[in-house]
Amino acid sequence: MSLLALSIQSYALSLGGVGLFLVSFLDSSFLSLPELTDLLLIWMVLQHRDRMIYYASMSTVGSFIGCLVLYLITRKAGDAFVRRRFKERHVERAFALFQRYGVLVLIIPALLPPPSPFKIFVLLAGVAGVSVINFTLAIAVGRGLRYFGEGVLALWYGQEAIAFLHRHGTRIFLGIAIAILLFWVVSHLRRRGDSGAGPGKGEQPETIT
Repeated sequence: MSLLALSIQSYALSLGGVGLFLVSFLDSSFLSLPELTDLLLIWMVLQHRDRMIYYASMSTVGSFIGCLVLYLITRKAGDAFVRRRFKERHVERAFALFQRYGVLVLIIPALLPPPSPFKIFVLLAGVAGVSVINFTLAIAVGRGLRYFGEGVLALWYGQEAIAFLHRHGTRIFLGIAIAILLFWVVSHLRRRGDSGAGPGKGEQPETIT
């Protein structure tokens, strides 16, 4: 861990929930602090089990606001801002994913732990036509599932939670992500089937009052 990350960690620990908010905000916006929020969250829950909801909420809100800052910057700066910071093939691939899967492209990376890419999707959301409401819901769902899930793991496994997360965390969150993806696919297919059925020949469509 870098000297900067260690300094931030020490300061965050002294602030409690506010420190979690600060770390998750910085990690989701201007800095890269892989796993620091996750480790601090679990550690703080282990010290104060009754504050799990508070700590997970502060982590989620801090991350959301950090993501929103990036989203608003790229929404104003435009496509060129993002293309200067990422390789062209990565940008085009991310745009294609947005066009195909919509906000799922935000929910799933927000849920998965590092080293899964995340910030590129946050940055591209601002120029890919994702509305503020959809962006808010996607980040809240993804980060909320991740941080509240880690809080629950801390309550269940105690001191072993961090080791458990390192061994099985990726598989657990990947399983949740796959479940979300499957739910979206089934819902999408059902909507297409309903819209394709339509009224039969010579029938008048029902009027919903």
